[in-house]
Amino acid sequence: MKRRREGNELSLAFLDVICCGFGAIIMLLMITKISLPTILEISLEDIAAQIAKRQDEIEKILGETAILERTKIETEENIERELLRLRELQDELIELTSRYDTVRQITKEQEEKQVDLARAKQSLTDEMIRLLGTDPVRKNNLIGGITVDSEYVIFVIDTSGSMKTYAWPLVVQKVDEVLNIYPVVKGVQVMNDMGDYMFTRFRGKWIADTPMMRRAIVERLRTWAVQSNSSPVEGIEEAINTYYDPNKRISIYVFGDDYQGQSIEYVVDRIAIVNPKDADGNCRVRIHAVGFPVYFTQGSADFNIYHFGSLMRLLTVRNCGTFVALPSLN
Repeated sequence: MKRRREGNELSLAFLDVICCGFGAIIMLLMITKISLPTILEISLEDIAAQIAKRQDEIEKILGETAILERTKIETEENIERELLRLRELQDELIELTSRYDTVRQITKEQEEKQVDLARAKQSLTDEMIRLLGTDPVRKNNLIGGITVDSEYVIFVIDTSGSMKTYAWPLVVQKVDEVLNIYPVVKGVQVMNDMGDYMFTRFRGKWIADTPMMRRAIVERLRTWAVQSNSSPVEGIEEAINTYYDPNKRISIYVFGDDYQGQSIEYVVDRIAIVNPKDADGNCRVRIHAVGFPVYFTQGSADFNIYHFGSLMRLLTVRNCGTFVALPSLN
């Protein structure tokens, strides 16, 4: 009996251990099942919050990028405006510098002329005074047959292929020579026979006469190339319509080698409309012309050559000017 009781106690103790083990396992499972969804729920909330934060940061960056892009565009526009203003200021500086040089040159030459006149008066002999008087005055203002009494000079130059190919060095030389017969003028302008300006920034304005601008005109003329129709009508009309002023003495110099426009009478009548004479027979603008014998030197005698000569002779006579036909291109 005693042995049988000990065996029962051992069996109960083993069952207790097994039950406790199963209970522990059940408790672990319950703890794990309860805490796992909580951990997942917290992780998803964190990720959603981070995503929202990143989206806010991206939107902020995009907003800053848009602001920077607008600032860039405004800055570029400001730079363009400032560059345009800078170019305008440079043109104004050139014009002011030219005016200053002109005034200084005129003042210097006037002083020199006064000194020369004073010396000339002192050196006059009694015979010279008897024959000429104390203040002799020239009867006209002709140099080489061309009246040079103008204060403003406009060049209307044929820029056609024949002129550019065969006569251009001489054209540059003759422009320089014409400028030299006017020691000082108040304004200069250069355009081609179609009214296209050499210096577009001076369109509608006078180029101040300074040594610097004279050199600039000659140098620019060497490489100047624009379309031409070998008819000076448009250039003459542009010059008169734009620059005529009753208080200014203006001369136009037409350079060309042939004429391929309409009839001579048509051109003369058309120019007479924009350049009428006053009651005393004085022209609003003098028109001079220089003919370059391009085709003669090439062994051809196209009718347009004689057409140009006839037109320029009649046009210069009707408009108080002079026509000079060059004998050669040398």
